[in-house]
Amino acid sequence: MKKILLILISILTLSSQTMAYEEANYEKIKENKNYEIRKYSDRLVVETNSIKGNGFNKLFNYISGNNDEKKEIKMTVPVTQEIKDGNMTMQFYLPSKFNKNNVPKPSNSEIKILTIEGGYFAVIKYSGRSSDKNFIKNKNKLERELKKDSIVILSPPIRASYNSPFTLPILKRNEVMFRINL
Repeated sequence: MKKILLILISILTLSSQTMAYEEANYEKIKENKNYEIRKYSDRLVVETNSIKGNGFNKLFNYISGNNDEKKEIKMTVPVTQEIKDGNMTMQFYLPSKFNKNNVPKPSNSEIKILTIEGGYFAVIKYSGRSSDKNFIKNKNKLERELKKDSIVILSPPIRASYNSPFTLPILKRNEVMFRINL
């Protein structure tokens, strides 16, 4: 039994590390022991309300070919969530080969193509489950550190997840991000 469990853990570990997704590009501006500041360029995303947790499925269907061109689109990271106009939204970043002119139009009217304006973001990384408890704990820590360093927060917190649900929690990469004034 131990041997089977060890083999299963090895397979899950290797599979989670070999999945190579395109990641949103950024320039690291500053780093300390608690957080880093990144500069992002404009990024194209697909977005939907994530009411009742079905936002992921809507976006996954879009990149799986449920769009006007029936075109499959490669998964990228991170998957982000943030509150906009009082509603929780979820975004998938689109591969860098896409722009407003060549991106397939969504078949589902609940999915929008948007450009997230570039700028400066403060980020704290953490591993483990992407639970509300972990998110809030790290959000509060980042807020305290930014206030201590007199950095002005311009946005609600953004939850960023980088791994598949099958990745062992200890190997997961999660982040809390705030748009900041720098």
